[in-house]
Amino acid sequence: MSTKVRVRFAPSPTGALHIGGVRTALFNYLFAKKHNGEFILRIEDTDQNRYVEGAEQYIIDALNWCNIPFDEGPGKEGKFGPYRQSERKHLYKEYVNVLLEKGKAYYAFDSSESLDNHRKEHEEQGKTFIYNWHNRLKLDNSLSLMPQEVTKKIENGEEYVVRFLTAPDQQIKLNDTIRGNMTIDSNVLDDKVLYKSDGMPTYHLANIVDDHLMEITHVIRGEEWLPSLALHKQLYDAFEWQAPEFAHLPLIMKPVGKGKLSKRDGEKLGFPVFPLNWNESKGYKEEGYFPETVVNFLAMLGWNPGTEQEIFSLEELTNLFSLERVNKSGARFDPDKTKWYNQQYLQQKSDIELAELYLPILQEKGIKAPLTKVEKVVSLIKERAVFVADFWELSDYMFVSPTSYDEKASKKQWKEDTSSIMTAVHDVLAAIEDFSSEQTEEIVKTWIGEKELSFGKVMPPLRLIIVGEMKGPHLFDILEFIGKEESLQRIKTAIDQLK
Repeated sequence: MSTKVRVRFAPSPTGALHIGGVRTALFNYLFAKKHNGEFILRIEDTDQNRYVEGAEQYIIDALNWCNIPFDEGPGKEGKFGPYRQSERKHLYKEYVNVLLEKGKAYYAFDSSESLDNHRKEHEEQGKTFIYNWHNRLKLDNSLSLMPQEVTKKIENGEEYVVRFLTAPDQQIKLNDTIRGNMTIDSNVLDDKVLYKSDGMPTYHLANIVDDHLMEITHVIRGEEWLPSLALHKQLYDAFEWQAPEFAHLPLIMKPVGKGKLSKRDGEKLGFPVFPLNWNESKGYKEEGYFPETVVNFLAMLGWNPGTEQEIFSLEELTNLFSLERVNKSGARFDPDKTKWYNQQYLQQKSDIELAELYLPILQEKGIKAPLTKVEKVVSLIKERAVFVADFWELSDYMFVSPTSYDEKASKKQWKEDTSSIMTAVHDVLAAIEDFSSEQTEEIVKTWIGEKELSFGKVMPPLRLIIVGEMKGPHLFDILEFIGKEESLQRIKTAIDQLK
């Protein structure tokens, strides 16, 4: 076993990588980097019937987008490759033979029909059919048949599976870094299938052999694999190999009530469950989330730093992460909290960074604006935004004159004398030479005082004229930005329309 920490993320390429899978990858990555170890990607594609074209590349793209790239894996060959199980097929036969020779596994020739019949018979009696010590000698396998019969069946090309021989009356002691010590009675376990006559191993055999050959020191995986831990421990013992340390991460739960988070929850409640777009399903990237957001909120699902801090850079997470601070119980997914995280990261970005992200949106709208101008707009509106995509709705009036005015606001703000007051405001603004925000504000406010008008009679209708509705940052900042000529034109247009 390697003294260097080596962990692996081993997804099946059967579809898009769910954010639960991304979190498993993240926790492996953080653990590896904290201990100056290596993070390996292994593609577990033994189930060729469920293989989906493009899924492997999707997994790689998703990890890269999240800035948690692997050190070894497909396309980054290390000395432990190949990293796709389908390319390691020749290895598994060798190891299944070791188990057969040691009497730790056996051939089973039972057809699916006969097993289905046994299951039905048991169900009718209110029992569950388990293939193990209590019935294996009555079934069609190398334990109940004569050796020459077994040889003949194999030579005749009969289909078979190789099952693990679970010893009865054993107390299997297990340890999990997150869950502590557990003991399993071997009598309740079934003799799991390890290998099929088509030359493909099952997940259980391939997983153990690959983890051993790749010198994996810690297996950090989802809670759904906890029921397999007893078998995996027995396999390590059968091969006389040192087992890695195990840690089973808690499930990510639905936003409402119990149950594991699914794609359907996202569709129903309108939030992504994938890092990137997959077919019809939107990803976090395309929905406008920053990769830092996704990493941060996933880290906080099931792990806590023991402090009040909620915003962490990847570097901080790496330094603080420990499996001992991972919770046993499931972590409820909160779509609103993910938005809050994105808002925090958006506020942290510089105006120039955000302006560069906003430019393509403006170009799509047919608006050409210099970067310095866009940067100024961003500085005025960013605190109200959750996503860069919100910028347009928050600042459209900075680039185009309003063509209509909010109906409710117009009824409330436009009184009988408003047209004449706004005409006077137009003349006051027209006379200003230095059209900076501070200068304009001082002159307009002085004029309001001199005319003994209330601010409520002047400022809200002026905002309605300039913006089209009652929104936006400091009004005099908007006037400075759009400039004197545009401001005067908007006042004239509005007076004509709102009379």
